[in-house]
Amino acid sequence: MKLTAMILSLTLASTALAAENTLTDQETVAGWKLLFDGKTTAGWRALASTEFPKQGIKVADGTLTVEKGGKAGDIITVESFKNFDLTFDFKVTPGANSGVKYFVTPGTKPGDKHGLGCEYQVLDDDLHPDAKLGHDGNRKTASLYDVLPAPADKKLKAVGEWNSGRILVNGQHVEHWLNGAKTVEYDRGSDAFKAAVAKSKFAKQKGFGLATEGHILLQDHNDEVSYRNLKIKTQE
Repeated sequence: MKLTAMILSLTLASTALAAENTLTDQETVAGWKLLFDGKTTAGWRALASTEFPKQGIKVADGTLTVEKGGKAGDIITVESFKNFDLTFDFKVTPGANSGVKYFVTPGTKPGDKHGLGCEYQVLDDDLHPDAKLGHDGNRKTASLYDVLPAPADKKLKAVGEWNSGRILVNGQHVEHWLNGAKTVEYDRGSDAFKAAVAKSKFAKQKGFGLATEGHILLQDHNDEVSYRNLKIKTQE
């Protein structure tokens, strides 16, 4: 009986591991697609290049990991998106900073390191100094970076544990989610959105957040941060 239980436990563990970076039959039928297959960098490239960085970002154990001090630069999806539901898991190390940007326009010059776009902040809220900047916590995890804050009581797991993020875009309406709970909701171009942008570092950036479509970007701040289960469902 003990041997049977052990075999069952190992089988369940193997199944759980295999489930990462895959789609269920229901997800496939619903139109979801993987942005990361867990094994390769297919579908991604450097921000200002047609190729993927040669160093600084690694694929191992089913994760896409930005390496500390690797200086790979930001990476973006080859494909651009308009209306979409994006889900992803992320895990930070102590003091780490990263982010998932959307509506990003690729850099046009060699050496461009950061693409402009709306950002779902990924951060160690306790140790990274950026968490204390901005306004009302709008540079903390799951916020619209430097524009709109996530709630102070959001469901954020501890550093070193996996969190689940979600970015939902339907026309001008955008939502950020963290571990199954909504953290930010806004309508691009609305008076409230414009007022929030006017108080941010993007105040002088004409048309910030108003692009009709763009690429998904994973940010490299030279800190170790890992991603997995990047899935997207597009709609007209």
